[in-house]
Amino acid sequence: PSPSQWVRDQVRNYEASGGREANTLLDTGIPVIIVTSMGARSGKVRKTPLMRVEKDGCYALVASQGGAPSHPRWYYNLRSHPDLVTIQDGPQPGDFSVRELEGSEREHWWQLAVAAFPPYAEYQKKTTRRIPVLLASPSPVSPP
Repeated sequence: PSPSQWVRDQVRNYEASGGREANTLLDTGIPVIIVTSMGARSGKVRKTPLMRVEKDGCYALVASQGGAPSHPRWYYNLRSHPDLVTIQDGPQPGDFSVRELEGSEREHWWQLAVAAFPPYAEYQKKTTRRIPVLLASPSPVSPP
C-alpha cells in the first residue's frame, strides 16, 4: 500500500465500488484511473491513482509529481516492469504494456494530458526536468 493514507483510501474505495466511487482526484471532479505495477526494487504490487488521459483505449501516464525535481516512484516501477501493468478505468482492470514517449508522439499525448488536467503545464514550469509521458497500450490477448 501507498505510504499516503488518502491514496490507500482512494484505491480501496475505487476497487471496492468497481470505479463508481473515488474515481476523481480528491474533490476536483477530474477522473482518475488506478494503475497497478510491480515495485522496481521490492517486487511488491503497487497501486497508484493517476489522472485519466485516454484515447482509443490507450492511456497517457504523466510522471509529473506536481513539478517536483524528481520522478515519482511509480515511474521507475513502470520502466522496470513495462509488461506487468494493469489499469482499472471502471469496473474491470485490464492488462497493459507501457513505453516512454519521445518527440512528436510525446508532444501529442502531452497536449491531451494538459487538456485533461491543466495543472500539468504549471508543473512543467516548476521543474527543470522534462516530465515523462508514458503510453499504456492494451496487451495483446493470448489465444486460448
